[in-house]
Amino acid sequence: MILQVNEINNVTQATILPQEASLANAEMFKEEMITLVANGAKLIVVSFENVDYIDSSFLGSLVVALKYAMPRNVDIYLVSLKPDVKSLLTMIRMDKVFKIFRDFEEVMEASK
Repeated sequence: MILQVNEINNVTQATILPQEASLANAEMFKEEMITLVANGAKLIVVSFENVDYIDSSFLGSLVVALKYAMPRNVDIYLVSLKPDVKSLLTMIRMDKVFKIFRDFEEVMEASK
């Protein structure tokens, strides 16, 4: 299990548990995200609070999850990115693909 999942006010909060988001856990992450969408989640907030490192295979799984979610009208937001991870996502322009927030509370404020 890669994600710790909580449901708060119809928002699915999914925290990535490993410190390294890499090839070793990318496939399981993708499967868990697709399962959340298939089970009826409408907004999934993915927390990177534990993640110190992310590689291209994990980023690919994140994009696959988004491509699965979009036609089902499910949003995926990213929160709690450490500076190195956020810099990478910005550099490869993933900040244009995903909505990125400081933390879960900021998401809840924005969605009121």
